[in-house]
Amino acid sequence: MKELDGHRFAEMVMMGSHHLSNNADFVDSLNVFPVPDGDTGTNMNLSMTSGAKETEQAATDHIGRTAQALSKGLLMGARGNSGVILSQLFRGFGKAIEDNATLDAKEFAGAFQAGVDTAYKAVMKPVEGTILTVAKDAAKTAVGTAESESDIIKVMEALTDEAKASLKRTPDLLPVLKEVGVVDSGGQGLVFVYEGFLSALRGEELPVTTQTSMDDLVSAEHHKSIQGFMDTSEIEFGYCTEFMVRFEEDKTADNPFDESKFREDLSAYGDSLLVISDDEIAKVHIHSEDPGEVLSYGKKYGSLIKIKIENMREQHTAILEKDEPAQTAQQPAKHPYAIITVSMGPGIAELFRSIGASYVIEGGQTMNPSTEDIVRAIREVGAERALILPNNKNIIMAAEQAAEVSGIEAAVVPTKNVPQGLAAILAFNPEAPVSDNAASMAEAFSHVRTGQVTTAVRDTTIDGVEIRKGSFMGMAEGKIVNSDASLKNVTESLIHEVVDEGSEIVTILFGEGATRQGADELAAYIEEQYPDVEVEIHEGKQPLYPYIISAE
Repeated sequence: MKELDGHRFAEMVMMGSHHLSNNADFVDSLNVFPVPDGDTGTNMNLSMTSGAKETEQAATDHIGRTAQALSKGLLMGARGNSGVILSQLFRGFGKAIEDNATLDAKEFAGAFQAGVDTAYKAVMKPVEGTILTVAKDAAKTAVGTAESESDIIKVMEALTDEAKASLKRTPDLLPVLKEVGVVDSGGQGLVFVYEGFLSALRGEELPVTTQTSMDDLVSAEHHKSIQGFMDTSEIEFGYCTEFMVRFEEDKTADNPFDESKFREDLSAYGDSLLVISDDEIAKVHIHSEDPGEVLSYGKKYGSLIKIKIENMREQHTAILEKDEPAQTAQQPAKHPYAIITVSMGPGIAELFRSIGASYVIEGGQTMNPSTEDIVRAIREVGAERALILPNNKNIIMAAEQAAEVSGIEAAVVPTKNVPQGLAAILAFNPEAPVSDNAASMAEAFSHVRTGQVTTAVRDTTIDGVEIRKGSFMGMAEGKIVNSDASLKNVTESLIHEVVDEGSEIVTILFGEGATRQGADELAAYIEEQYPDVEVEIHEGKQPLYPYIISAE
């Protein structure tokens, strides 16, 4: 093949997207840390699906315009750092060929190199041994191959082979990958995309995912439920909750899974219930007023994955506003400032609103919001200026893209967890410019130390800490510091990693897996160990993390 046009490129994008989708769970499983939020595959899949959808709708013979459609779809659909980097790779690819009707082998290889250049510039501190390295090595090989090879398929074969080889080398560049015994998850996702590209060029077929049945059922349920309410106050069960339970033998041995009983028990927590299961996994969709209770029940049978919780009252309000006459869009901005924040758990969301958040995006560890989700939140508030608090290091890049394309003056306050977000909002000054607020809010959260307790999803050893699947882990400032079968032991030990003699206020957010009594006992322990510290307790209702603790 000497030339590549837009329609053939669109076929490559479709095949790459399908192949990644089929293998998203495998990519998720490569997460280095054994925490229940390994979502690189999910983020890349959702990002690529958005790009493929836009490509399919806008594909023409002109490859430059088709590549621009892919770039646009990826940009708005990008979720998590891996999704944002993927979007930047094809943003540079599309920019390099925007005027080309077709590509020859050299131009094709050069576009991949342009994508790598763009992605490296987008990352403040590029780390080798990641998706960036895989993309860089593959593009370099493609450019070299195209010097003597005019067949585009041969160039794509060389690029894909080198991507696989580079992926195998990632543990040699990142010691933590070698310690855990995995390759880089983002790099693996990119390899799946490239494999799909190559198969499309060869005219081969790859299996297409069939995991849409549950999505179709969910769409039907939403059509029947939320759209039918005349007033938002009529919604009885306000949180759309979706998750999967990966069955674990130690739990199902004494408590065998029975789908009928599982469905009947869950029906007590809400409506619009859907359950699909096989021998390994149960997938659940339910509208509930207390997602934490639903997740706690599901956890009786195994570990929770792919959690997504959305506030349907906010969704319904947005739908009603969208249905209002067009002239409402012409009205002046409702607020001078919008503070957009991300959280997981209705208690934490309410806490953010109580101290000044304009819009809380339901998301976080297991379901990173996309660039488009964040832009939509900014526009729904209708403000002249915006400050975005990601509260998760894996959402910062998507937030930065959202600020860039929002159309108003916006800045990201790079909070990496909920306690940092809470501290940042308290420093907000409605009279100050965006840049001043961003600086002062960043200064405010820099003094916060954070600890989190969660459950391990596999056996491993990291930084000398031996971890067993199902045990609790304590993390201080994102680093795993202890692990034990006892929640009490892990949490009390973690306190000493977070709190010191200079701490004045300690905040405890207790969620799924913890109780008010347990939180009170923890507070008493802290007061005994650090008599000068003031302790605050809030029920965050967050899944996956029984305790989130901060000191400042």
